[in-house]
Amino acid sequence: MADSAFFCTLTHEGVLAVRGSDAGKFLQGQLTCNINYLSDEHASLGARCMVKGRMQSSFRILPQGDGYLLAMASELIEAQLADLKKYAVFSKATLSDESAAWVRFGVQQGDAALQALGVAPADHAGATARGDGLIAVRVSSGRCELWVAAAQADSTAQVLAATLPQGSLNDWLLGQVRAGIGQVMGPTRELFIPQMINLQAVDGVSFKKGCYTGQEIVARMQYLGKLKRRQYRLALDGADVPQPGTGIFSPTHGSSVGEVVFGAGTGSNVELLAVLSADAVADDNLHLGSLEGPRLTLLDLPYELDRDREIQR
Repeated sequence: MADSAFFCTLTHEGVLAVRGSDAGKFLQGQLTCNINYLSDEHASLGARCMVKGRMQSSFRILPQGDGYLLAMASELIEAQLADLKKYAVFSKATLSDESAAWVRFGVQQGDAALQALGVAPADHAGATARGDGLIAVRVSSGRCELWVAAAQADSTAQVLAATLPQGSLNDWLLGQVRAGIGQVMGPTRELFIPQMINLQAVDGVSFKKGCYTGQEIVARMQYLGKLKRRQYRLALDGADVPQPGTGIFSPTHGSSVGEVVFGAGTGSNVELLAVLSADAVADDNLHLGSLEGPRLTLLDLPYELDRDREIQR
């Protein structure tokens, strides 16, 4: 079902809300994305980093009401709220977990169903359409997130089910792997800098905005550094999907050379995203979990890294 039309509930993520008159100003000093680029018609990917540039969370962010909503892995919300609240004490901004207030659906190849709901966004990443309390965000070609207030979730699901079969979260995550969109999960919190999961290649990092936490490290890596580890897409025989953070090893190097970002099953094998050292990728001798673990095969990503294009954002 991963290549066909379906919808599913995005149960792996929650919603962190930042609201108040200073919400935008506060977030502009905390996140990798540029808050000034957001609008009712445009959402963005982004990340919150430590001072040393390692990501505490990655998310999709959009404006809503008197603030902003950030969808991220559910297991990150409590720690991310606690950290951000330390910096918000002098701002007119309030932070809360609004996960229970929203239900989010993944909709693949379902533009007709979105049109029936009055929220079919344009076909470019980040394009957003709103209507009747619904928010639809294009996340990659043919794929949208549909944000729904909890009270409307059942009726909205009925409309989707009238024209689309119900798929699984695995199907949705497989589409995300194939789109090359990495994501911080609980086990990989504070492990990667944004460029390691190619976040700058999918418009999740702005190099033209002002300072934010971790900005010096992120900018230095883009302008001056040679990125030795970045995200790749791989295939693995078998049905067992490895957990985020699982080590990847190279017998050629005799050591660990990276970690799984996340993966999903295809029905016949597994596809995954992983952060790997470029040297190990060039050797093409990668094994999951140990030096003797199952062999991994490199696959293509749907984009290329382009530093000159990336720094224009």
